[in-house]
Amino acid sequence: MVEPHLRELPEDRPNGLDADLHADAVAALDTEDRDTIRAAAGELHVADLADLIEQLSHDRRRLLIEALGGDLDPELLSELHGPVLTEVLDLIGPREAAAALSQLETDDAVYVLNEFDDAHQREVLAELPAEDRRTLQAGLAYPEDSAGRLMQRDVVAVADYWTIGRTLEYFRQEADLPDRFYEIIVVDGLRRPVGTLPLDRILRTNADLPIGMIMEPAEHLVPVDMDQEEVAFLFQQYRLMSAAVVDRDGLLAGVIMADDVADVIEEEVEEDAMLLGGVAETDIQETVWTTTRTRFAWLFVNLGTAFLASAVIGMFDAAIEKIVALAVLMPIVASMGGNAATQTLTVAVRTLATRELTAANARRVVLKEAMVGAINGVVFAAIVGGIGYAWFGDWELGAVFALSMIINMIAAALAGVLVPVTLDRLGVDPAVASGVFVTTVTDVVGFFAFLGLAALLLL
Repeated sequence: MVEPHLRELPEDRPNGLDADLHADAVAALDTEDRDTIRAAAGELHVADLADLIEQLSHDRRRLLIEALGGDLDPELLSELHGPVLTEVLDLIGPREAAAALSQLETDDAVYVLNEFDDAHQREVLAELPAEDRRTLQAGLAYPEDSAGRLMQRDVVAVADYWTIGRTLEYFRQEADLPDRFYEIIVVDGLRRPVGTLPLDRILRTNADLPIGMIMEPAEHLVPVDMDQEEVAFLFQQYRLMSAAVVDRDGLLAGVIMADDVADVIEEEVEEDAMLLGGVAETDIQETVWTTTRTRFAWLFVNLGTAFLASAVIGMFDAAIEKIVALAVLMPIVASMGGNAATQTLTVAVRTLATRELTAANARRVVLKEAMVGAINGVVFAAIVGGIGYAWFGDWELGAVFALSMIINMIAAALAGVLVPVTLDRLGVDPAVASGVFVTTVTDVVGFFAFLGLAALLLL
Protein backbone atom coordinates (compact mmCIF):
# COMPACT_ATOMS: atom_id res chain seq x y z
CA MET A 1 0.00 0.00 0.00
CA VAL A 2 1.24 3.47 -0.82
CA GLU A 3 0.28 6.93 0.27
CA PRO A 4 -1.37 9.01 -2.46
CA HIS A 5 -0.06 12.43 -3.34
CA LEU A 6 -2.09 15.14 -1.65
CA ARG A 7 -3.31 18.06 -3.71
CA GLU A 8 -1.25 21.17 -2.92
CA LEU A 9 -2.91 24.32 -1.64
CA PRO A 10 -2.76 27.18 -4.16
CA GLU A 11 -0.88 30.17 -2.76
CA ASP A 12 -3.71 32.60 -3.52
CA ARG A 13 -6.47 30.77 -1.66
CA PRO A 14 -7.23 30.81 2.09
CA ASN A 15 -6.55 27.89 4.38
CA GLY A 16 -9.65 25.93 5.32
CA LEU A 17 -13.15 25.78 3.91
CA ASP A 18 -14.37 29.37 4.10
CA ALA A 19 -17.90 30.60 3.39
CA ASP A 20 -17.19 31.50 -0.27
CA LEU A 21 -15.75 28.06 -1.08
CA HIS A 22 -18.71 26.43 0.63
CA ALA A 23 -21.17 28.61 -1.29
CA ASP A 24 -19.47 27.87 -4.63
CA ALA A 25 -19.60 24.12 -3.98
CA VAL A 26 -23.27 24.23 -2.95
CA ALA A 27 -24.10 26.31 -6.03
CA ALA A 28 -22.42 23.68 -8.20
CA LEU A 29 -24.43 20.94 -6.47
CA ASP A 30 -27.66 22.87 -7.08
CA THR A 31 -27.01 22.70 -10.83
CA GLU A 32 -26.96 18.87 -10.56
CA ASP A 33 -24.49 18.93 -13.45
CA ARG A 34 -21.81 16.38 -12.67
CA ASP A 35 -19.08 18.08 -14.68
CA THR A 36 -19.69 21.33 -12.81
CA ILE A 37 -19.71 19.51 -9.49
CA ARG A 38 -16.43 17.71 -10.24
CA ALA A 39 -14.82 21.00 -11.32
CA ALA A 40 -15.90 22.72 -8.09
CA ALA A 41 -14.71 19.80 -5.96
CA GLY A 42 -11.40 19.79 -7.81
CA GLU A 43 -10.70 23.29 -6.50
CA LEU A 44 -10.74 22.01 -2.91
CA HIS A 45 -7.95 20.43 -0.92
CA VAL A 46 -8.91 16.92 0.18
CA ALA A 47 -9.25 18.02 3.83
CA ASP A 48 -11.54 20.90 2.83
CA LEU A 49 -13.59 18.57 0.64
CA ALA A 50 -14.05 16.30 3.66
CA ASP A 51 -15.26 19.28 5.70
CA LEU A 52 -17.71 20.14 2.93
CA ILE A 53 -19.07 16.59 2.77
CA GLU A 54 -19.63 16.54 6.53
CA GLN A 55 -21.56 19.82 6.32
CA LEU A 56 -23.86 18.78 3.46
CA SER A 57 -27.32 17.28 3.75
CA HIS A 58 -27.80 13.60 2.93
CA ASP A 59 -29.13 14.25 -0.59
CA ARG A 60 -26.37 16.70 -1.54
CA ARG A 61 -23.74 14.38 -0.07
CA ARG A 62 -25.01 11.54 -2.24
CA LEU A 63 -25.01 13.77 -5.33
CA LEU A 64 -21.42 14.87 -4.71
CA ILE A 65 -20.09 11.33 -4.18
CA GLU A 66 -21.89 10.05 -7.26
CA ALA A 67 -20.56 12.97 -9.32
CA LEU A 68 -16.97 12.32 -8.20
CA GLY A 69 -17.21 8.64 -9.12
CA GLY A 70 -13.79 7.32 -10.03
CA ASP A 71 -12.22 10.75 -9.36
CA LEU A 72 -12.75 10.37 -5.61
CA ASP A 73 -9.38 10.79 -3.86
CA PRO A 74 -8.76 7.77 -1.60
CA GLU A 75 -7.24 10.11 0.99
CA LEU A 76 -10.69 11.64 1.39
CA LEU A 77 -11.90 8.54 3.23
CA SER A 78 -9.26 8.92 5.97
CA GLU A 79 -10.38 12.54 6.51
CA LEU A 80 -14.03 11.62 7.19
CA HIS A 81 -15.42 10.54 10.55
CA GLY A 82 -18.20 8.54 12.13
CA PRO A 83 -21.61 8.33 10.44
CA VAL A 84 -20.50 10.43 7.44
CA LEU A 85 -17.66 8.02 6.64
CA THR A 86 -20.06 5.09 6.95
CA GLU A 87 -22.51 6.76 4.60
CA VAL A 88 -19.84 7.52 2.00
CA LEU A 89 -18.56 3.94 2.14
CA ASP A 90 -22.10 2.69 1.53
CA LEU A 91 -22.38 5.01 -1.47
CA ILE A 92 -19.17 3.94 -3.20
CA GLY A 93 -19.64 0.19 -2.63
CA PRO A 94 -17.19 -2.63 -1.73
CA ARG A 95 -15.23 -2.72 -5.00
CA GLU A 96 -14.51 1.01 -5.13
CA ALA A 97 -13.77 1.01 -1.40
CA ALA A 98 -11.23 -1.80 -1.87
CA ALA A 99 -9.55 0.12 -4.71
CA ALA A 100 -9.28 3.19 -2.48
CA LEU A 101 -7.95 1.24 0.51
CA SER A 102 -5.18 -0.29 -1.59
CA GLN A 103 -3.79 3.24 -2.13
CA LEU A 104 -3.80 4.27 1.54
CA GLU A 105 -1.19 3.74 4.24
CA THR A 106 -2.03 0.65 6.26
CA ASP A 107 -3.06 2.57 9.40
CA ASP A 108 -5.48 4.75 7.40
CA ALA A 109 -6.80 1.73 5.51
CA VAL A 110 -7.49 -0.14 8.77
CA TYR A 111 -9.23 2.96 10.18
CA VAL A 112 -11.53 3.15 7.17
CA LEU A 113 -12.16 -0.59 6.98
CA ASN A 114 -13.13 -0.63 10.65
CA GLU A 115 -16.20 1.47 9.81
CA PHE A 116 -17.72 -1.49 7.93
CA ASP A 117 -19.69 -4.15 9.74
CA ASP A 118 -18.31 -7.70 9.61
CA ALA A 119 -20.23 -8.70 6.49
CA HIS A 120 -19.16 -5.65 4.50
CA GLN A 121 -15.59 -6.01 5.75
CA ARG A 122 -15.46 -9.48 4.24
CA GLU A 123 -16.84 -8.15 0.94
CA VAL A 124 -14.20 -5.41 0.76
CA LEU A 125 -11.36 -7.72 1.80
CA ALA A 126 -12.38 -10.20 -0.89
CA GLU A 127 -11.79 -7.47 -3.51
CA LEU A 128 -8.23 -6.79 -2.33
CA PRO A 129 -5.02 -8.53 -3.45
CA ALA A 130 -3.98 -11.34 -1.11
CA GLU A 131 -1.03 -9.45 0.40
CA ASP A 132 -3.07 -6.33 1.15
CA ARG A 133 -5.86 -8.47 2.55
CA ARG A 134 -3.51 -10.24 4.98
CA THR A 135 -2.04 -6.91 6.06
CA LEU A 136 -5.42 -5.37 6.83
CA GLN A 137 -6.70 -8.48 8.59
CA ALA A 138 -3.62 -8.40 10.80
CA GLY A 139 -4.30 -4.74 11.61
CA LEU A 140 -7.95 -5.38 12.43
CA ALA A 141 -6.92 -8.14 14.84
CA TYR A 142 -5.46 -5.58 17.26
CA PRO A 143 -7.66 -3.74 19.81
CA GLU A 144 -9.29 -0.63 18.36
CA ASP A 145 -7.37 2.02 20.32
CA SER A 146 -4.05 0.19 20.41
CA ALA A 147 -0.68 0.87 18.83
CA GLY A 148 -1.29 -2.07 16.50
CA ARG A 149 -4.17 -0.18 14.91
CA LEU A 150 -2.20 3.06 14.79
CA MET A 151 1.02 1.74 13.25
CA GLN A 152 2.05 1.63 9.61
CA ARG A 153 3.29 -1.78 8.54
CA ASP A 154 5.40 -0.30 5.72
CA VAL A 155 8.68 0.22 7.58
CA VAL A 156 12.11 1.31 6.41
CA ALA A 157 14.35 -1.04 8.40
CA VAL A 158 18.01 -1.91 7.82
CA ALA A 159 20.49 -4.21 9.56
CA ASP A 160 22.86 -2.72 12.12
CA TYR A 161 25.91 -4.04 10.22
CA TRP A 162 24.99 -2.26 6.99
CA THR A 163 27.13 0.67 5.94
CA ILE A 164 25.81 4.12 5.08
CA GLY A 165 26.69 3.50 1.44
CA ARG A 166 24.74 0.25 1.29
CA THR A 167 21.75 1.95 2.96
CA LEU A 168 21.70 4.77 0.40
CA GLU A 169 21.93 2.24 -2.41
CA TYR A 170 18.96 0.41 -0.87
CA PHE A 171 16.97 3.66 -0.87
CA ARG A 172 17.67 4.17 -4.58
CA GLN A 173 16.82 0.63 -5.65
CA GLU A 174 13.89 -0.34 -3.40
CA ALA A 175 10.59 0.38 -5.14
CA ASP A 176 8.29 -0.21 -2.15
CA LEU A 177 9.61 2.44 0.23
CA PRO A 178 6.97 4.63 1.90
CA ASP A 179 6.46 8.00 0.22
CA ARG A 180 7.47 9.85 3.39
CA PHE A 181 9.75 8.85 6.26
CA TYR A 182 12.14 10.81 8.46
CA GLU A 183 14.25 8.19 10.14
CA ILE A 184 15.00 4.53 9.65
CA ILE A 185 14.64 1.65 12.10
CA VAL A 186 17.84 -0.33 12.75
CA VAL A 187 17.34 -4.03 13.52
CA ASP A 188 19.56 -6.93 14.56
CA GLY A 189 19.77 -10.33 12.91
CA LEU A 190 16.50 -11.45 14.51
CA ARG A 191 14.68 -8.30 13.32
CA ARG A 192 14.51 -6.80 16.78
CA PRO A 193 14.72 -2.98 16.80
CA VAL A 194 18.01 -1.83 18.29
CA GLY A 195 18.13 1.80 17.19
CA THR A 196 17.00 4.60 14.91
CA LEU A 197 18.82 6.86 12.51
CA PRO A 198 17.58 10.23 11.21
CA LEU A 199 17.89 10.77 7.47
CA ASP A 200 19.93 13.95 7.89
CA ARG A 201 22.63 12.02 9.78
CA ILE A 202 22.77 9.44 6.99
CA LEU A 203 23.36 12.17 4.41
CA ARG A 204 26.15 13.77 6.44
CA THR A 205 28.05 10.58 7.33
CA ASN A 206 30.90 8.82 5.55
CA ALA A 207 29.61 6.02 3.30
CA ASP A 208 31.96 3.39 4.81
CA LEU A 209 30.70 3.68 8.40
CA PRO A 210 28.39 0.94 9.71
CA ILE A 211 24.91 2.02 10.72
CA GLY A 212 25.37 0.53 14.20
CA MET A 213 28.17 2.97 15.01
CA ILE A 214 26.11 6.14 14.53
CA MET A 215 22.57 5.06 15.35
CA GLU A 216 20.62 6.26 18.36
CA PRO A 217 19.68 3.42 20.74
CA ALA A 218 16.04 2.35 20.56
CA GLU A 219 14.86 3.60 23.97
CA HIS A 220 11.15 3.99 23.30
CA LEU A 221 9.80 0.82 21.75
CA VAL A 222 6.01 0.58 21.59
CA PRO A 223 4.26 -2.77 22.27
CA VAL A 224 1.51 -3.53 19.77
CA ASP A 225 -1.11 -3.61 22.52
CA MET A 226 -0.18 -0.27 24.11
CA ASP A 227 -3.15 2.11 24.35
CA GLN A 228 -3.00 5.01 21.90
CA GLU A 229 -3.12 7.52 24.77
CA GLU A 230 0.07 5.96 26.14
CA VAL A 231 1.62 6.23 22.68
CA ALA A 232 0.66 9.90 22.45
CA PHE A 233 2.23 10.55 25.85
CA LEU A 234 5.51 8.95 24.70
CA PHE A 235 5.64 11.15 21.61
CA GLN A 236 4.85 14.32 23.55
CA GLN A 237 7.16 13.55 26.44
CA TYR A 238 10.21 12.59 24.36
CA ARG A 239 9.59 14.66 21.21
CA LEU A 240 9.61 11.61 18.95
CA MET A 241 9.24 11.79 15.17
CA SER A 242 8.58 8.06 14.91
CA ALA A 243 8.68 4.98 17.09
CA ALA A 244 9.13 1.30 16.32
CA VAL A 245 6.27 -1.02 17.28
CA VAL A 246 7.18 -4.51 18.48
CA ASP A 247 5.11 -7.67 18.82
CA ARG A 248 4.96 -9.88 21.91
CA ASP A 249 8.28 -11.48 20.94
CA GLY A 250 10.02 -8.11 20.64
CA LEU A 251 10.21 -8.31 16.84
CA LEU A 252 9.57 -5.29 14.63
CA ALA A 253 5.89 -5.12 13.66
CA GLY A 254 5.55 -1.58 12.30
CA VAL A 255 6.19 2.08 12.94
CA ILE A 256 4.10 4.95 14.28
CA MET A 257 4.67 8.42 12.83
CA ALA A 258 4.25 11.77 14.54
CA ASP A 259 1.41 12.83 12.23
CA ASP A 260 -0.60 9.78 13.29
CA VAL A 261 -0.06 10.67 16.94
CA ALA A 262 -1.14 14.26 16.28
CA ASP A 263 -4.49 12.88 15.14
CA VAL A 264 -4.75 10.82 18.34
CA ILE A 265 -4.02 13.84 20.53
CA GLU A 266 -6.67 15.87 18.73
CA GLU A 267 -9.19 13.03 19.06
CA GLU A 268 -8.51 12.56 22.77
CA VAL A 269 -8.84 16.28 23.50
CA GLU A 270 -12.12 16.43 21.58
CA GLU A 271 -13.37 13.28 23.26
CA ASP A 272 -12.63 14.56 26.77
CA ALA A 273 -14.25 17.92 26.03
CA MET A 274 -17.38 16.25 24.63
CA LEU A 275 -17.64 13.64 27.37
CA LEU A 276 -17.49 16.34 30.03
CA GLY A 277 -20.76 17.53 28.52
CA GLY A 278 -22.18 14.02 28.23
CA VAL A 279 -22.21 13.99 24.42
CA ALA A 280 -20.37 12.10 21.66
CA GLU A 281 -17.70 13.39 19.28
CA THR A 282 -19.83 12.65 16.22
CA ASP A 283 -22.98 14.12 17.78
CA ILE A 284 -23.47 16.72 15.04
CA GLN A 285 -23.58 14.05 12.30
CA GLU A 286 -25.81 11.58 14.13
CA THR A 287 -29.53 11.12 13.52
CA VAL A 288 -32.08 12.72 15.83
CA TRP A 289 -32.88 9.37 17.44
CA THR A 290 -29.24 8.39 18.00
CA THR A 291 -28.37 11.78 19.49
CA THR A 292 -31.44 11.68 21.73
CA ARG A 293 -30.61 8.17 22.95
CA THR A 294 -26.95 8.94 23.76
CA ARG A 295 -27.79 12.13 25.65
CA PHE A 296 -30.69 10.58 27.55
CA ALA A 297 -28.55 8.38 29.80
CA TRP A 298 -26.62 11.19 31.46
CA LEU A 299 -29.67 13.45 31.56
CA PHE A 300 -31.44 10.66 33.44
CA VAL A 301 -28.57 10.46 35.93
CA ASN A 302 -28.69 14.24 36.29
CA LEU A 303 -32.41 13.98 37.02
CA GLY A 304 -31.67 11.63 39.89
CA THR A 305 -29.06 13.95 41.38
CA ALA A 306 -31.43 16.89 40.96
CA PHE A 307 -34.00 15.07 43.10
CA LEU A 308 -31.27 14.52 45.69
CA ALA A 309 -30.61 18.26 45.80
CA SER A 310 -34.33 18.91 46.00
CA ALA A 311 -34.59 16.50 48.92
CA VAL A 312 -32.04 18.61 50.79
CA ILE A 313 -34.16 21.70 50.13
CA GLY A 314 -37.23 19.84 51.31
CA MET A 315 -35.55 19.25 54.68
CA PHE A 316 -35.69 22.99 55.30
CA ASP A 317 -39.13 23.83 53.88
CA ALA A 318 -40.22 25.37 57.15
CA ALA A 319 -37.29 27.75 57.15
CA ILE A 320 -38.00 28.77 53.56
CA GLU A 321 -41.66 29.43 54.40
CA LYS A 322 -40.67 31.76 57.25
CA ILE A 323 -37.87 33.56 55.38
CA VAL A 324 -38.75 33.98 51.70
CA ALA A 325 -35.37 35.59 51.03
CA LEU A 326 -33.76 32.15 51.39
CA ALA A 327 -35.51 30.96 48.21
CA VAL A 328 -34.20 34.02 46.40
CA LEU A 329 -30.57 33.66 47.47
CA MET A 330 -29.93 29.90 47.68
CA PRO A 331 -29.59 29.34 43.86
CA ILE A 332 -26.71 31.83 43.86
CA VAL A 333 -24.70 29.74 46.32
CA ALA A 334 -25.20 26.54 44.31
CA SER A 335 -24.50 28.27 40.99
CA MET A 336 -21.23 29.82 42.16
CA GLY A 337 -20.11 26.46 43.54
CA GLY A 338 -20.98 24.73 40.28
CA ASN A 339 -18.99 27.22 38.20
CA ALA A 340 -15.97 27.03 40.51
CA ALA A 341 -16.08 23.23 40.44
CA THR A 342 -16.25 23.21 36.63
CA GLN A 343 -13.07 25.31 36.46
CA THR A 344 -11.20 22.92 38.74
CA LEU A 345 -12.68 19.85 37.07
CA THR A 346 -11.63 20.96 33.58
CA VAL A 347 -8.02 21.44 34.73
CA ALA A 348 -7.99 18.15 36.67
CA VAL A 349 -9.32 16.02 33.81
CA ARG A 350 -6.86 17.53 31.35
CA THR A 351 -3.85 17.16 33.66
CA LEU A 352 -4.80 13.56 34.39
CA ALA A 353 -4.87 12.89 30.65
CA THR A 354 -1.44 14.48 30.14
CA ARG A 355 -0.03 12.92 33.34
CA GLU A 356 0.76 16.25 34.92
CA LEU A 357 -1.45 15.20 37.84
CA THR A 358 -0.15 11.96 39.36
CA ALA A 359 -0.02 10.18 42.72
CA ALA A 360 3.27 11.99 43.40
CA ASN A 361 1.78 15.50 43.31
CA ALA A 362 -1.92 14.82 44.00
CA ARG A 363 -1.70 15.94 47.64
CA ARG A 364 -0.06 19.23 46.68
CA VAL A 365 -2.64 19.88 43.94
CA VAL A 366 -5.55 19.13 46.29
CA LEU A 367 -4.18 21.52 48.92
CA LYS A 368 -3.61 24.19 46.30
CA GLU A 369 -7.16 23.90 44.97
CA ALA A 370 -8.55 24.01 48.51
CA MET A 371 -6.62 27.23 49.16
CA VAL A 372 -7.82 28.73 45.88
CA GLY A 373 -11.39 27.81 46.79
CA ALA A 374 -11.01 29.28 50.28
CA ILE A 375 -9.56 32.56 49.00
CA ASN A 376 -12.22 32.94 46.31
CA GLY A 377 -14.82 31.97 48.88
CA VAL A 378 -13.73 34.72 51.29
CA VAL A 379 -13.63 37.35 48.54
CA PHE A 380 -17.06 36.44 47.19
CA ALA A 381 -18.41 36.07 50.72
CA ALA A 382 -17.62 39.71 51.34
CA ILE A 383 -19.33 40.66 48.10
CA VAL A 384 -22.48 38.58 48.50
CA GLY A 385 -22.74 39.29 52.23
CA GLY A 386 -22.84 42.98 51.48
CA ILE A 387 -25.36 42.47 48.69
CA GLY A 388 -27.55 40.32 50.95
CA TYR A 389 -27.56 42.98 53.66
CA ALA A 390 -28.23 45.81 51.20
CA TRP A 391 -31.02 43.84 49.51
CA PHE A 392 -32.94 42.62 52.54
CA GLY A 393 -31.62 44.86 55.31
CA ASP A 394 -30.70 41.91 57.52
CA TRP A 395 -27.07 41.53 58.55
CA GLU A 396 -27.62 38.02 59.92
CA LEU A 397 -29.00 36.91 56.55
CA GLY A 398 -25.97 38.50 54.88
CA ALA A 399 -23.67 36.60 57.24
CA VAL A 400 -25.39 33.28 56.45
CA PHE A 401 -25.11 34.06 52.75
CA ALA A 402 -21.39 34.80 53.13
CA LEU A 403 -20.53 31.77 55.27
CA SER A 404 -22.35 29.34 52.97
CA MET A 405 -20.49 30.83 50.00
CA ILE A 406 -17.14 30.09 51.67
CA ILE A 407 -18.17 26.52 52.52
CA ASN A 408 -19.45 25.73 49.02
CA MET A 409 -16.49 27.29 47.21
CA ILE A 410 -14.10 25.12 49.23
CA ALA A 411 -16.27 22.03 48.64
CA ALA A 412 -16.42 22.84 44.93
CA ALA A 413 -12.64 23.12 44.64
CA LEU A 414 -12.10 19.84 46.50
CA ALA A 415 -14.78 17.98 44.52
CA GLY A 416 -13.41 19.33 41.23
CA VAL A 417 -10.08 17.62 41.82
CA LEU A 418 -10.89 14.70 44.16
CA VAL A 419 -13.76 13.26 42.08
CA PRO A 420 -11.78 12.85 38.81
CA VAL A 421 -8.69 11.61 40.69
CA THR A 422 -10.78 9.00 42.52
CA LEU A 423 -12.52 7.88 39.34
CA ASP A 424 -9.16 7.61 37.59
CA ARG A 425 -7.83 5.41 40.42
CA LEU A 426 -10.91 3.20 40.07
CA GLY A 427 -10.30 2.78 36.34
CA VAL A 428 -13.26 4.94 35.29
CA ASP A 429 -12.74 7.62 32.65
CA PRO A 430 -12.99 10.87 34.66
CA ALA A 431 -14.14 12.78 31.60
CA VAL A 432 -17.28 10.64 31.40
CA ALA A 433 -18.58 10.59 34.96
CA SER A 434 -17.00 13.49 36.86
CA GLY A 435 -19.45 16.21 35.87
CA VAL A 436 -22.51 14.54 37.36
CA PHE A 437 -20.87 13.80 40.70
CA VAL A 438 -19.24 17.20 41.03
CA THR A 439 -22.50 19.01 40.26
CA THR A 440 -24.25 16.88 42.88
CA VAL A 441 -21.66 17.79 45.50
CA THR A 442 -21.89 21.53 44.86
CA ASP A 443 -25.70 21.51 44.81
CA VAL A 444 -26.11 19.39 47.94
CA VAL A 445 -23.38 21.14 49.93
CA GLY A 446 -24.51 24.58 48.75
CA PHE A 447 -28.16 24.07 49.67
CA PHE A 448 -27.38 22.26 52.92
CA ALA A 449 -24.85 24.85 54.08
CA PHE A 450 -27.06 27.84 53.25
CA LEU A 451 -30.35 26.45 54.56
CA GLY A 452 -28.74 24.69 57.52
CA LEU A 453 -26.99 27.85 58.66
CA ALA A 454 -30.20 29.81 58.12
CA ALA A 455 -32.20 27.36 60.24
CA LEU A 456 -29.52 27.43 62.94
CA LEU A 457 -28.86 31.18 63.09
CA LEU A 458 -32.03 32.89 61.88
CA LEU A 459 -34.85 30.83 63.37
